[in-house]
Amino acid sequence: MPDKNSGNLFKMINKEIENKILELIRQPGKENMALKLLIDTYQKPVYWQIRRILISHDDADDVLQNTFIKAWQGLKNFEGKSSLFTWLYRIAINESLQFLRKKAKENNIPYEEVSGMLCNTLAADQNFKGDYIQKKLHEAIQHLPEQQRLVFTIRYFDELPYEQIAEILDTTVGSLKVSYHNAVKKIEEYILNHSS
Repeated sequence: MPDKNSGNLFKMINKEIENKILELIRQPGKENMALKLLIDTYQKPVYWQIRRILISHDDADDVLQNTFIKAWQGLKNFEGKSSLFTWLYRIAINESLQFLRKKAKENNIPYEEVSGMLCNTLAADQNFKGDYIQKKLHEAIQHLPEQQRLVFTIRYFDELPYEQIAEILDTTVGSLKVSYHNAVKKIEEYILNHSS
């Protein structure tokens, strides 16, 4: 799993690149260039957001492909009411949550118990590069309710402003701040109570 600094990738994505992608998509014969620029620009940051939700590299890779397919299919109809980044991020989160619901159904477990399945995946992850406390942090995150888990990972790892998170999750800044505060408290309690 990435460290906290992986979220800084989002800060490098600017409006100029987004405008170039949108300009290319509207030009006949330039669609493949637009797709390549879209993937080159967003693949890494979107992958890590999906990975933080799903834990498994293989699952994240599959959902990343689905995210770009959905984005590509809808790009010509993109209205620009939000940034391209926000729109793509929202698709990635929705695809990730849909994947988890499907996985819960396949494993005959209630969706609310998916966190246990994800913790098992985290425990078995040979690619996890973090230390003990980072592993505990990721375990604690998986035990949060869905909304708090999303708000915390986006705010903590990607360091996005509340206004942008509100746009991604279609909620208010006030409720996000409350969710983030509650998530931090629950994570602190989890780490204190589950440290050996």
